[in-house]
Amino acid sequence: MSRFHSYINTTIKLVELYKGDQPFAIFIKSFFSKEKKYGSKDRKHIASLCYNYFRLGFAMRNYSAEQKIKLAVFLCEKESTDFAEKIIPEWHDKISWPLEKKLALVKDQFLIANIFPFSSELSDGITVEKYCLSMLVQPLLFLRIRPQCKVTTTKKLEKSKLDYQLIGTACIQLPAAVNVDDFFIIDKEVVVQDYNSQRVLNYLQVNEDGLLGSIVGNKGIITWDCCAASGGKSILLLDTLKHKLDLTISDIRPGIVMNLHQRFKKAGVKQYNYFIADVGDTNFSPPARDYELIICDAPCTGSGTWSRTPEQLSFFDLEDLKKYSGIQKRIAGNVVSHLKKGGIFIYITCSVFREENEAIAGFIQDTLHLDLLHQEILEGFGRRADSMFVAVFKNKAD
Repeated sequence: MSRFHSYINTTIKLVELYKGDQPFAIFIKSFFSKEKKYGSKDRKHIASLCYNYFRLGFAMRNYSAEQKIKLAVFLCEKESTDFAEKIIPEWHDKISWPLEKKLALVKDQFLIANIFPFSSELSDGITVEKYCLSMLVQPLLFLRIRPQCKVTTTKKLEKSKLDYQLIGTACIQLPAAVNVDDFFIIDKEVVVQDYNSQRVLNYLQVNEDGLLGSIVGNKGIITWDCCAASGGKSILLLDTLKHKLDLTISDIRPGIVMNLHQRFKKAGVKQYNYFIADVGDTNFSPPARDYELIICDAPCTGSGTWSRTPEQLSFFDLEDLKKYSGIQKRIAGNVVSHLKKGGIFIYITCSVFREENEAIAGFIQDTLHLDLLHQEILEGFGRRADSMFVAVFKNKAD
């Protein structure tokens, strides 16, 4: 058996063993740690084949795993290799073609819309064609330059010889494979943050004085990041608002909060409160305090990021959508009850599903009786970035 066919057989073994109960990156790392016969080049090649396989989502379910892998190589790769010449001889000289031209060539056996058979569930403004095309392309890496390090970071960037693009004044676009630790001090100089994740507070920033000016106290705006996770939105908030914050963060996972403490330390965030709790629990009650600004980056399907983690699409079930929608409503109801009159509530997901986006915004407006000021889909397909949803509300003052 040739080395290349051995790669395919190992890929088939891996995708059949994987059950979707953990990120594939963790699963494959564990597999290779036990299988010492694979060198670094082998591991890299096999991992690439696995991810390409998952990028086809629900398509080609009536074909063999080997056939799906071969077509995935043709569609997802851009340069011919010895592997492609051996495994897909009929296509390898066309592998550098534009994706649309490659899709036309294989249209008799592959329909791109079959990657994602949930088009009726998509948020307004997101088409299934764009979504499926994005699944076939690895997203780019994005960094946000922190304002206090703009000059030094820009100089480092100019000297780095990296293949970069500067979007605006603070967003750096890079190839996905760049090891940014070799060039920057992460969290102090730059934050690893997707392009659209950097934009979720734009409405608040542009309208800051009008929205927050009347509620600024002596200690700053009393703010709660209620599903803080790694703390990226809190750091973004601290970097972009002119007003001082009296910040509280919370998350359900103790380990995540411990990591957040370390990240805040590197980022120079010293003054904040925190607690660990399930904010979606029916018996939830935070420390005795109400807030003037609440950010809720809600747990969701993550469907706006599946081009980064394509294995998640293959294991998605519509029942998951109902589960997350229920969690989002409980979280919104619990945290909004601790929003002061005239306060601002920002609801965020990295989802492309209407039931997690517009439907929850409607629930917050109609059932929780907040005024909807702004909502939008931050569509990332054109920039090889994540897609997100953000809605901004104000609690009625009377």
